[in-house]
Amino acid sequence: MEENKNQEPVEPKKESLLDKAKKLFNKADDYIDDKVDDVKQTQAFKKVKETYEKAEDYVEDKIEDIKESGVKEKLEAFADKVEDKTEDAVSKMKEFGKKTAVKTADKLEDIAENIKKKSAEGEKQEEA
Repeated sequence: MEENKNQEPVEPKKESLLDKAKKLFNKADDYIDDKVDDVKQTQAFKKVKETYEKAEDYVEDKIEDIKESGVKEKLEAFADKVEDKTEDAVSKMKEFGKKTAVKTADKLEDIAENIKKKSAEGEKQEEA
C-alpha cells in the first residue's frame, strides 16, 4: 500500500488545441445533425417535400408527353419541308436571274445599236 502512496499523482493529460478543435467540431456536427432531423420532422418540411415531389412528377410526365407526341418527328418533317421550299425558291430565283440577265443584255444591245445609228446619222448630217 505504501507503494501506491509514494507514487506521484497522475496529472490529467493536457489536451492539445487540435484535440479541442476536433471535439468542438464533433459537437457542432452532432448539433447540426440533430437540428436537421428536427426540421425534417416538421409539417412545413414535409409539405415542401411533398410539393417538390409532385412538381418533379409533373415535369417528368410532361417531358414524357412531349416525347410521345412526336414533336421531334414533326419538327424534322417541318425542317424538311422548309428545306424543299427553300431549294425551290432558290432555283426559281436563279432562273429569274438568268432571264433578267438575258433581257438586260438584249436591251443593252438595242441601246448600243440605237446609239450607233444616231451617231451614224449625226455624222451624215455634218458631212452634208
